[in-house]
Amino acid sequence: MTHEHIVKSYDEELNRISNNLLRMGGMVEVQLAQAIQALVKRDSELALRVVEADERVDELESEIDDTAIRLLALRQPLAIDLRETTAALKISSDLERIGDYAANISKRAIAVSQFGPIPPVRSIPRMVEFAQGMIKDVLDAYVERDVEKALDVWRRDGELDEMYNGLFRELLTYMMEDPRSITAGTHLLFIAKNIERIGDHVTNIAEMINFLVSGTRKLQPRPKGNATALMAGLPERGPGGNGGGAR
Repeated sequence: MTHEHIVKSYDEELNRISNNLLRMGGMVEVQLAQAIQALVKRDSELALRVVEADERVDELESEIDDTAIRLLALRQPLAIDLRETTAALKISSDLERIGDYAANISKRAIAVSQFGPIPPVRSIPRMVEFAQGMIKDVLDAYVERDVEKALDVWRRDGELDEMYNGLFRELLTYMMEDPRSITAGTHLLFIAKNIERIGDHVTNIAEMINFLVSGTRKLQPRPKGNATALMAGLPERGPGGNGGGAR
């Protein structure tokens, strides 16, 4: 009877972790959608709300961490449950970083709203829509423990990189043609980079799903396309704060 109680309690805590991960995923999806809406509509109030909402995402990550660490310390999980717990720790960290990038986009959106309209802004929602699809599908893959769906998301990161490179070139061309747009254009470059980095974190989650199901994390070398950014001197990875890279 005691053993059954322990097993039931353990399952309940695993379910709590899983549910909180999905809540985090839903929250960062909303954050990202609202951040881009704030950019396109030049809505600084909405952008501020997105920044404020990031605190709740951080709180959920801390709650997941606390529960997972308690499970690891007290329950001595078997192999599959150990993978479940360690994967949750990594996935929650990646979701938290996606939320950070949505907040960074919102901060940049406030800055961009102080300038006149810039035509390349219209290209950003398409890139975001693609990233949102990746987030939704990788969360579905987590729920379904579907490695093939996770692998499909993993492959799509290369396409997101190409979209980023195309937008990067478009913005550079626009800034060269109209030097008055350089400040606002630079903010947009960092917004585009934030979106590209979101794709990298979604790819991390896809790899963790593969690890969770199969016990193996590595799939194959990731196809990347960041040569444009590197030639221009933009950081591929850097501090999060105002639109840099990831941890």
